[in-house]
Amino acid sequence: MPQLVLIRHGQSAWNLENRFTGWWDVDVTAQGAAEARAAGAMMAEKGLDFDLTFTSLQTRAIKTLNLALETMGRLWLPTEKHWRLNERHYGGLTGLDKAETAAKHGDEQVKVWRRSFDVPPPPAEAGGEFDVSLDRRYAGIPVPATESLKDTIARVLPYWDERIAPALRDGNRVLISAHGNSLRALVKHLSNIPDDEITGLEIPTGQPIVYELADDLTPTDRYYLSER
Repeated sequence: MPQLVLIRHGQSAWNLENRFTGWWDVDVTAQGAAEARAAGAMMAEKGLDFDLTFTSLQTRAIKTLNLALETMGRLWLPTEKHWRLNERHYGGLTGLDKAETAAKHGDEQVKVWRRSFDVPPPPAEAGGEFDVSLDRRYAGIPVPATESLKDTIARVLPYWDERIAPALRDGNRVLISAHGNSLRALVKHLSNIPDDEITGLEIPTGQPIVYELADDLTPTDRYYLSER
């Protein structure tokens, strides 16, 4: 049966500082690196192995993947990186402290931006401090100015359909290292979670989620590896 494991990157510098990160590229902290290694050790201990891995174009997810694979002795596994697995773009909120943003705009407004399904934050300022559109890694890519969770799902799922699902159907054991919202997109799709429920799904950093899948990729089980 196909097997899929999802892992959210280990704690990042801006997770620690409680800042909106989105497409801005920040590294993992020492704790985040430790979380990644611990995830790799747990996967090895539980007998998991992989044939193919996927990640985003963002350092925190790439490094989490590499540290986990290094711990498993699988750093040589083929990895495909793609912008469609990037975190949700937080638009004009990028770089802002979450508490300060709530104080400025009100808790309810920030809750709408963070947790509504289809209301995006204000768009990013073109040419602003956190504009990534000129970053070389995104050359030729339609970088969004902002995204809701609905928008994020709409750009993640074509990549699932075109690359990841076929790899699973071909019998590959797949590991994906990505972000809270790009992984929410996959969990919503696989587990058929309603729009009004997926926004409340919390995915902790560095904790592998295992999907046992039937041949048609419908889930037969979903669990955190630490719970088995």
